[in-house]
Amino acid sequence: MLAAVALLALSTGAAVASPAKSKATAAAPAPAAPPPPPFEPLPPPKIYLFRGAMGPIFSTGMDRLGEKLTQAGFAADVYEFTLCRLIGGRVISSYKEKAAPIVLVGHSMGGLCSIVISEMAAKENIPISLVIAIDPAHATGDVPLNVERFINIFLSDSVLGGGDVVAVPGYRGHYASYDLKENSRVSHINIEKSDDIHRQIVEMVTQLPRIPPQADAVPLRYLVPADTLVELWDSGVRVPVRRGDTMESIAAANRVPLWTLAQSNSLAENAQLTPGQTIIVPRHLTPPEPAAAMATPPPAGRK
Repeated sequence: MLAAVALLALSTGAAVASPAKSKATAAAPAPAAPPPPPFEPLPPPKIYLFRGAMGPIFSTGMDRLGEKLTQAGFAADVYEFTLCRLIGGRVISSYKEKAAPIVLVGHSMGGLCSIVISEMAAKENIPISLVIAIDPAHATGDVPLNVERFINIFLSDSVLGGGDVVAVPGYRGHYASYDLKENSRVSHINIEKSDDIHRQIVEMVTQLPRIPPQADAVPLRYLVPADTLVELWDSGVRVPVRRGDTMESIAAANRVPLWTLAQSNSLAENAQLTPGQTIIVPRHLTPPEPAAAMATPPPAGRK
């Protein structure tokens, strides 16, 4: 009996002591995570521009864009899409010799070529920093995983172009698609000649090496209203709704048109919002200028 009482006393003491030991262990501070390394700007990008079929006649806007990029201090060359794989090999060799961001811009079949070269680079594990397709051909392939940023500016009802390019499953890059079919002033043979589009592309290329990696990119797909100012957003970002927020107030705070919020979120422009929900808002690679850019050149007959 005495042995049993002694054993019971020892067991009770151990049970009382155990929580104290656990409490002391829980109170120990966790080691602080090391800060992320500072972002270092990348070297200037190398830019490759591609004309469409009969490029010297119908894709002259690519030459004008090339001149503007060269004047801005970049290495920018313009090629025929028929040389696609040959130039793709040069793109890969140049990157292996000296790594620098790669930018591909193509009109019509040149847009298709930009995706072909991206696929070639993917097989070599080479990243493509930015691809811009301007009314690419219908046969254009999907955006591969190695493309960090992709923008498609197209006319879905175009016979000569009209490529509604999508990304491959699992794509985590920045994606923005703009269908301009409702703008009667834009056609397949003048869409690449817009000075305002050119200005925005030059601005994006200028800022590209200075932008640190951005996570949580939300893809954007827009049917742009007729005769509407168009801005080349980089991708979308989710913004939490606070008490008192409305669709209009969020649009104003982020300096974006109200219609973009309605389309991105499948909501009416006057939809009631609830604190805690999230709204997809388009974001720029760089802050916008006070005046938004027009996506249309001078009026021309649509073809």
